[in-house]
Formats: sequence, structure tokens, C-alpha cells
Amino acid sequence: MMEYGYSVLMAIFSAALLLYAGLMAIFRDYKMIPMRARVSVKPKNEKKYMAQLAKVIALVALSPALSALAGLWNPIAALIVLILSAILFIWLGTKLMKNVE
Repeated sequence: MMEYGYSVLMAIFSAALLLYAGLMAIFRDYKMIPMRARVSVKPKNEKKYMAQLAKVIALVALSPALSALAGLWNPIAALIVLILSAILFIWLGTKLMKNVE
């Protein structure tokens, strides 16, 4: 079991992010964002913003999930997958958030 510790940890982290994204999508409550992040963003339509942000967080949660799968095969490959997929998904997330007011 210990040889799969990294994969288990990344899978739990990914599940936690997906749970948070799901709660954000369901409730669409702007106060679910931490206060220090809320100060810098003042959206006109908070419900639409939260729905879009939930999509971005769910997308970024795929990165540790993919890394967990790669970690079952090779730990070095898992780190490479984590870094490259995080860069890709964060970039895609910025594209998704550009249309939100």
C-alpha cells in the first residue's frame, strides 16, 4: 500500500477539489470564495461567476487525478503529468473565465 501513497494522496486531493467545485456549482454562493480572494474580484453577476468558477476548479481537479493514475505506473511520470496538466488546465481556466463579468 505504501508504494501507492502518492496516488492515494493525489486522488483524495482531487476528490476534495471536485467536491468543492460541486458545492460551488449547486449553491452558487459568492461567500464560498475565501475573503482574501473576494476582495480582488467584484463580479456583476455573482451566480454566473460562481458557476463558471466551479467549472474551472473541476477542470483543475483533473490534474491531480491524472497524476494519481500516472503514479500507479511511475512516480517520475506522475510528477511530470501533474506539472504539465496543471499548466494546461490553469491556462484553459483563464480562457473560460474571460467571458464572465
